[in-house]
Amino acid sequence: MKTLQDYIDKLNALNFKEMYENDFFLTWEKSDDEIEAVFTVADALRYMRENNISTKVFESGLGISLFRDNSTRTRFSFASACNLLGLEVQDLDEGKSQIAHGETVRETANMISFMADVIGIRDDMYIGKGNKYMHDVVDAVREGHEEGILEQRPTLVNLQCDIDHPTQCMADMLHIIHEFGGVENLKGKKLAMTWAYSPSYGKPLSVPQGVIGLMTRFGMDVVLAHPEGYEVMPEVEEVAKRNAEKTGGSFTKTNDMAEAFRDADIVYPKSWAPFAAMEKRTNLYAEGDQAGIDALEQELLAQNAEHKDWACTEEMMRLTRDGKALYLHCLPADISGVSCESGEVDASVFDRYRTPLYKEASFKPYIIAAMIFLSKFENPQEILKKLEERATKRIFG
Repeated sequence: MKTLQDYIDKLNALNFKEMYENDFFLTWEKSDDEIEAVFTVADALRYMRENNISTKVFESGLGISLFRDNSTRTRFSFASACNLLGLEVQDLDEGKSQIAHGETVRETANMISFMADVIGIRDDMYIGKGNKYMHDVVDAVREGHEEGILEQRPTLVNLQCDIDHPTQCMADMLHIIHEFGGVENLKGKKLAMTWAYSPSYGKPLSVPQGVIGLMTRFGMDVVLAHPEGYEVMPEVEEVAKRNAEKTGGSFTKTNDMAEAFRDADIVYPKSWAPFAAMEKRTNLYAEGDQAGIDALEQELLAQNAEHKDWACTEEMMRLTRDGKALYLHCLPADISGVSCESGEVDASVFDRYRTPLYKEASFKPYIIAAMIFLSKFENPQEILKKLEERATKRIFG
């Protein structure tokens, strides 16, 4: 049975000093030790909450959330993470702010940050825009802090951009680690990140890119599968190749879903829009060409419909290792016969994995809280120990 000291001892063996007073943009910008530190603090915080130990390290302060795309799980995970640490959450609704009247990024970032300790942003819709916007926000608040406008510099957490979805993919990875009994058991395991049919268009690239950019760091054999024409960003594929070479795993690509599923230990069937199409949509958006955007949507829906056989069916699952591969999805999934006529996954497959899927999602609040924790405290081991010694109960009684 693990104790909090076990997590503290693990942190003592890692080098993550660069995370202090820093931000979290992309997983591949972080070292192996830094990624491991996030997992370790996430597990420590979960252990404490499960043992009724308060983890409130802030008596006041705000977590600001800005969602430029729809969200359920990530929105509530961010709110849960902030609350776990003692921060209140304020959602920035751009439609109700002066941003709608042309307020600059620099001004907005400073005006919302007077008492903010963290800013979480989801901006995943347009290639070349989301990650850049997050960096613009960080540059603005850093400048505000240096000039004495802000008493503290808020940490930025990427809640999904056009390149990566780090909080989702790290929650997925921590789920895998727990399911397989530790990182040491992952080497040689086959993970299939595959495209799957959806009756909607324009789903972001950040989940498949985040998966291949992170899962290749653990010595696994990662396969990226999609129909021709559904490529992801080439620079992220390069990240995956370098990771695989470094860890002794592999990164391969195929246009055959069955090949990807065959003998897989983990499968992640998920729809996404082609990189080239997302670039085209970004350009049309910049030109204000709504007619062009509408035409592109119809074109992509027709293209998707040519690949309805790319679905996670019972037949496809039988190809996996002993027919029992771990099924992953960031949710919500397009479930055939339930949420749509034909979709990413058969209802029977989804129902069989419903409990593991919900467990997968449950790691995200702790991952986000860990990212904040490691940015705010130079010696998180000491803080965890003090919280244990303080022994304030989360639930009074």
